[in-house]
Amino acid sequence: MNANAAPLVRFRQVGKTYDGVTHVVQGLDLDIREGEFLSLLGPSGSGKTTCLMMLAGFESPSEGEIWLGDTLLNTTPPHKREIGMVFQNYALFPHMTVAQNVAYALTVRRVAKAEKAAAVERALDMVRMSEFAARLPKSLSGGQQQRVALARALVFNPRLVLMDEPLGALDKRLREHMQIELKDLHRTLGVTFVYVTHDQSEALTMSDRVAVFDNGRIQQIDRVDSLYETPENGVVANFVGDNNVFVGRLLSLQDERGEVGLPGGERLFGHVVGAARVGDTVRACVRPERMTLSSTLDSTAASFNTLRASTTGTLYFGDHVRVRFRLHEQESGFVKLPLDEAGLGERPIGEVLTLRFHERHVRIFA
Repeated sequence: MNANAAPLVRFRQVGKTYDGVTHVVQGLDLDIREGEFLSLLGPSGSGKTTCLMMLAGFESPSEGEIWLGDTLLNTTPPHKREIGMVFQNYALFPHMTVAQNVAYALTVRRVAKAEKAAAVERALDMVRMSEFAARLPKSLSGGQQQRVALARALVFNPRLVLMDEPLGALDKRLREHMQIELKDLHRTLGVTFVYVTHDQSEALTMSDRVAVFDNGRIQQIDRVDSLYETPENGVVANFVGDNNVFVGRLLSLQDERGEVGLPGGERLFGHVVGAARVGDTVRACVRPERMTLSSTLDSTAASFNTLRASTTGTLYFGDHVRVRFRLHEQESGFVKLPLDEAGLGERPIGEVLTLRFHERHVRIFA
């Protein structure tokens, strides 16, 4: 992906309403770069799927414009958009063989028979399904059907491939395997992928950039590392990754460094994001893997926050341990510990813990 390249897709003030009153998508401005893997991430009803359906041509925008290169898509029918689509339920024709399903996109485009056969063979080779060409979809596993649907989306060399939660029906292990395969295929082909999901780990694993949707608007669009480490508002911070949230009052603010007073009298420092002012109620967020119970840190260091909390339980996750805690008048939180520190997790309920975390890992939101 060339970050400086002209965008392949442009949304300009796009809105969608079904009743003329409530907007499912509103004021959407979005540039999708040539060759990138962009995920649209958000909860149900956030507008991400509607955005994808408008780009595919299965929904029409109520206002605004959608461009693919130099082509205005608003009135362009779906089969003339040079866009491949992979649906959540794969949408394979049950009475057609694998090869016939893949060939369908070429059939409606009236591609010559010999050219069509060669293209189908290439597409099935891409997804390692050539040996299943004569099979019917009902004889395939979920992962194999997903590959066939992807081959059908790629067979006519589209400029853009759209995917609507295509891995949602797969079990966890196969889903994670297919995430790697999709990312590798994207890297090999260089085709622009736009992927809709509500699974944050899926979006972070595969994407070059992620657009977080909520209430019909993009809350933040960024590289995956920036999205996780420096969320721009509380919506993004709470939806992307796990967070411990401490509610208190902003006591001081200097050059975006804020001091927060908690109800129990504790103080903590962090980076203030947005329009919070001194005296406001704020939410201070810190990732659980950024917290430690280790006694090796210097508790007097000004750059470290230190809180005292009580243990409420321990959870074993196989690759890490989570020590749950509660602080005075705060929501329950937890610390992630690697397995080599698992001994620290064997603590009785009610034991007092010392939590330490660097202030650079604290984001403070109004």
